[in-house]
Amino acid sequence: MAEVTENDPSSMVAEKTLELKNELQRLVKALIEDEDHTVEDETFRVLSSLKCLKFKKSLSFKLDDSLIVPNEFKCPISKELMTDPVVLATGLTYDRPFIERWLIEGHNTCPQTRQVLPHTVLTPNHLVQEMISQWCTEHGIELPRTSQDVDDKVIRAVDEGYLNSLLEKLSSSLSDQKEAAKDIRLLSKRTPSIREYFGRSTEAIPKLLNPLTPGDASVHPDLQEDLITTLLNLSIYEDNKKIVGENPLAITLLVESLISGTTQTKSNAAAALFTLSNLDSNKLIIGNSGALKSLIDLLEEDGLQVIKDAASAIFSLCICHENKRMAIKDGAVSMIVKKMKENILVGELLAILALLSAHQLAIDEMNKINVMPLLLGIIRESTCEKSKENAIAIVHTLVCNDRKKLREIKVEEANNASISKLSRTGTARARRKAMAVLERLDKGVFITHTA
Repeated sequence: MAEVTENDPSSMVAEKTLELKNELQRLVKALIEDEDHTVEDETFRVLSSLKCLKFKKSLSFKLDDSLIVPNEFKCPISKELMTDPVVLATGLTYDRPFIERWLIEGHNTCPQTRQVLPHTVLTPNHLVQEMISQWCTEHGIELPRTSQDVDDKVIRAVDEGYLNSLLEKLSSSLSDQKEAAKDIRLLSKRTPSIREYFGRSTEAIPKLLNPLTPGDASVHPDLQEDLITTLLNLSIYEDNKKIVGENPLAITLLVESLISGTTQTKSNAAAALFTLSNLDSNKLIIGNSGALKSLIDLLEEDGLQVIKDAASAIFSLCICHENKRMAIKDGAVSMIVKKMKENILVGELLAILALLSAHQLAIDEMNKINVMPLLLGIIRESTCEKSKENAIAIVHTLVCNDRKKLREIKVEEANNASISKLSRTGTARARRKAMAVLERLDKGVFITHTA
């Protein structure tokens, strides 16, 4: 293929565009229908060239020759006004179609600095995009929309063909598996059509998980981390929640990854279970998998992020009444109280405790470990209104269950009047609960005079 220059006449540009489209159709047919994966690189090069050509053609009709474009708005590669600025790993900004072509051609360095890239993830530069948009508005210029420049169906077909070749590599050698897993992880993060494809294909998820064996998933921690992270990326897409949640192997490997693997793997496995549990039908599936015990144990991890992810998953799962009982049986109450006393994620863990307090087993557990002083301390000292609200809600539940708990309330009121203050200054729900506790206190004063 002859290279297109910026000064091609319109007729030559149109002719070249048609040539590229025909070539792309031939390559996509070979890739998808004939499963000829040897043409992948050439397919991406042609697609990228077509995108760049169309960008240049579109801009040539919209920019006045006398208009001077600020250098900071120009792509360092094309020297044209950027329409979709993205940041490379080196921190420099390029126009997406041109830096994508650079990467597809096999370069692993920054075009300007020549620095070797640690990764090829492209991050949208929203600030520069906004500045360009403002400049264009001031000068009466309408930028072409990226999504209109190349047929989405063609792009999707190429993406899916590339993904299928990577999924096949997951059944190959260990080195091929690791390389493919990293690429799929990146694709699933930044390419919506890839996430959608997993929801449409019945074979994609089994192929993805093929390298991991239940009971031995962490034998290659880096491979496990990439594949579990891909499951997380897929689970965020709403239409994938059901297909992932109802895949026994996926859930088994996620639960196992809560126990064994890198800290990042554990965190991402917990995050995946959280997002999957947003679908109500998945809550009981995950609860019955034994995930709750492992999630509760994760609260003992050192990393704050993994604790947050575990807490989020526990809360979401325990919205289901059946899971509340399982969580309490697995030691959720004592673990949560322990971490709260260590001043770790008090607000998040208190929310779980309030949720569990709707179950009698949780009330019994809280009475055994005497959680009342901790709750009163939160009401008295916390600056978080939501935490105070959850604390007084639990206190109300405890005093309704056992009026002897009012003795501790009476002492707190005499010394600090914390609940009286909350009844005046708390959230609407906190005020209602505080008033209900005070009413019980007024009615139960006689308790102090009994044996």
